[in-house]
Amino acid sequence: MPTTPRVLVLHGPNLNLLGARQPEIYGAATLDDVNSLLLEKAVSAGWEIDCLQSNHEGVLIDAIHAARLDGTLAIIINPAAYTHTSVAILDALNAFDGRVIEVHISNVHKRESFRHHSYISLRADGVIAGLGIQGYLAALEAIIRTDKK
Repeated sequence: MPTTPRVLVLHGPNLNLLGARQPEIYGAATLDDVNSLLLEKAVSAGWEIDCLQSNHEGVLIDAIHAARLDGTLAIIINPAAYTHTSVAILDALNAFDGRVIEVHISNVHKRESFRHHSYISLRADGVIAGLGIQGYLAALEAIIRTDKK
């Protein structure tokens, strides 16, 4: 087990297009920008951070399974479209003992009605929506302040 506390950040499908896809909804920041901000904040707090983006559900599930065994204390997840469809990701998160915070860049409740339901929220300890990329930083701050090293 690692001696430095660790958080895993998972970015779901299409988030690799952040900054280019629908900037009027998601903003101009890229995924690299998000990950750099998170890394800077984590390191300054004495935490390790692993960030992974995948357009493939199974890759995200495998990362959650690995986090169960590698000492990861918390997961920040923006499941993107899998929010509304993936019981498989929910099941994987239910097998993870650490904290889970669900993040959405946009306010999903101001968007299409199908986006109002989240399977992931059934497991999440907290949900942040509509704060742009600052939502990721708020999630990390909450984890750092409340999880024991």
